[in-house]
Amino acid sequence: MGIFGSRRPAPPPHPRKEPRFDCPLTPEAISQIFRDCADFSRRTLYLGGDPKRRVEALFITGQVRNERASDYVLRPLAQSQALRDAPNLDAAFDLMARGELYSLAVSVRDTPDQVVFDIVNGWMALFFPGKEQVLTFMTATEEKRAVAPPENEPDVKGARDSFVESVRTNTSLVRRRLRAPSLRVREQLVGRQSLTPVDVLYLDGIADEDLARQIEARIQDIDIDAMLMTGNFEQYIAPESSTAFPLTVYTERPDRFCAGLAEGRVGVLVDGMPMGWLFPATLDSFFRTGQDRSTGWLLASVLAVLRYGCMLITLFLPGLYVGAVLYHPELIPVKLMLSIISAKADVPFSTLVEVLVMLAAFEVLQEAGLRLPSSIGQTVSILGGLVVGSAAVEAKLVSPAVLVVVAIAGIAGYTAPSQDFAGGLRIWRFLLTVAAAVLGLTGLVLGGVVLVYRLAGLESFGVAYLTPFASNAGQQREGHAVLRQPLPKVKTRPDYLKTKNRRNQG
Repeated sequence: MGIFGSRRPAPPPHPRKEPRFDCPLTPEAISQIFRDCADFSRRTLYLGGDPKRRVEALFITGQVRNERASDYVLRPLAQSQALRDAPNLDAAFDLMARGELYSLAVSVRDTPDQVVFDIVNGWMALFFPGKEQVLTFMTATEEKRAVAPPENEPDVKGARDSFVESVRTNTSLVRRRLRAPSLRVREQLVGRQSLTPVDVLYLDGIADEDLARQIEARIQDIDIDAMLMTGNFEQYIAPESSTAFPLTVYTERPDRFCAGLAEGRVGVLVDGMPMGWLFPATLDSFFRTGQDRSTGWLLASVLAVLRYGCMLITLFLPGLYVGAVLYHPELIPVKLMLSIISAKADVPFSTLVEVLVMLAAFEVLQEAGLRLPSSIGQTVSILGGLVVGSAAVEAKLVSPAVLVVVAIAGIAGYTAPSQDFAGGLRIWRFLLTVAAAVLGLTGLVLGGVVLVYRLAGLESFGVAYLTPFASNAGQQREGHAVLRQPLPKVKTRPDYLKTKNRRNQG
């Protein structure tokens, strides 16, 4: 039922249409599909300069690289002696299909759908009179953003390249690191209008093929008009949507992506998105960084403990302060409590309101810094925090202790490598603060229990979300827990990935 009691009508059916184009395979029919397209071009060409041997070339300007089309298709088409000596068009067709033209990739197409998709992707289609098949040549432009250092995942000792928006460039970055022929790259087209290539990558003989099939089936079930944003992929591939915590792990670093594949995970690359996803997603995946394997095991372990500790601080510190001040003042040292009382004497708001307002102000400043241009976003965030915080204390709107507590909780949240996971922590921080204001520390503990219960009920393709703290049906996790072992001693891959070959080194 809607807000006013009326029932919302069911959405109209949206069946998949296969084939998309029910028309004859002729230049006229294909040209009709691209009618009113200013960038669509059609040219009549002569084989070997003979006007009696005419072919029709169809392509899209802007998708085709002019030099490639001219040098590899048009020039040999006009100058080839073999084509000039061919007895008929069928013989010329066979010669071009076998490599008479200087194109690395050539395909023989026999359906309108195949030809249309090739033309959209930047290929040139050659139509022969009376022939029921079409030759398409790869002449697509390769204009794209250059490979640059990662912006969101910096690493002092790591590689200096990151994924870009071209899926073929991204697969090449992966193959430069994983040169094993067992690397499998399976591709599907997703989106009725966008026809976005989505590649599933895994190492045959290591990764669980059932996991790869599950991910491929989930991708095949995505039936939307266009896959243009990361949310179009993440929200459809995630096994559950009613949670504030992410169920997909993404990275813009090819080295981290390849490390996940070598570990036995399954990766996904989407054309137009400069990142890769790894499955299954577990709690420890959101606390790993690229430098964990670049530094010594002792330092990596200490940093991991620090991240988990900061997670607890950002979650529970505001609620702990509210519960202690309102219900359990005996937990606070006497001098500190006297200081808090004297600072709150002139503040007209309750402790809960103070904390919630400052948490909300912190979120507003963070959102403003993200939406503004990078040249002024950081300045606004820093100056806004200093000015607003100092002005609020001087105006007796909040007490200094609240400002310190909220600042510590906010900064601690930035230690989480995954900002999506940090966003879930921020949402639960508000809920735990309210629970502490209602029932004191009892409410805070109960809220923590509800949070753990909620996380314990999540799974990512059959793997418990709370790994490495979950047992996963009694399967152990050698060398992959919070305290990392020296890498030479980690002889096996994690059990919960169900890899075919658990041994990863001698």
